[in-house]
Order: sequence, then structure tokens, then C-alpha cells
Amino acid sequence: MTIEEAQSIVDNWIKTTGVRYFNELTNMAMLTEEVGEVARIIARKYGEQSFKESDKNKELSDELADVLFVIICLANQTGVNLTEALQKNLDKKTKRDSERHQNNEKLK
Repeated sequence: MTIEEAQSIVDNWIKTTGVRYFNELTNMAMLTEEVGEVARIIARKYGEQSFKESDKNKELSDELADVLFVIICLANQTGVNLTEALQKNLDKKTKRDSERHQNNEKLK
């Protein structure tokens, strides 16, 4: 699915299953919570922390999807076209970083 399709699907889901969007501040708090869950899994899987019993059934893919869902909700309710925003952001990064990373000795 494209980003545009995802925005439409989430909007439809919110309006039919979710009743309505939570307000922007609530969604921002939810985004922070979901990012924390991603961090928890990464800290245990790739870092030095060990898994707690309650963490063992958590999947990184599911938690990343939760983050994406909330980001799409925030974009929808604030009128952001994520396809256009991502393209504009990539153009900015390409122009700004066209040689920066290539010349970074730490990355070689």
C-alpha cells in the first residue's frame, strides 16, 4: 500500500471503528508511549538489557506499526499529506547531505 492509501485506510478505520480521532495532544502522548515500547524492545534485543517475562511476546514489527498508525493519525487530523512531506524531506536531506555522509570518515 502507498502512504496515501495508508492515510485513507486509517482515516476510514478511525471514522468507522475508532469513532473519532483522539485530540492532537492525546495522540502525541500515545506516540511517545508507542516509541517507548519500540525502544524497550530494541534495548532488550540489541542492547544489554534482558527481556522481562512480560516483554517476551512483544514484536518489533507490531510496535513499529503502532508508531506508524499514530503518526498517520496525527498527519490526517492536522492536514499533512505524508507522501508530499516525505518527498520534500528527502529532497532537503539530499541537497543538504549530498557530500556530508560520503566524506564522513566515521561511516567508512
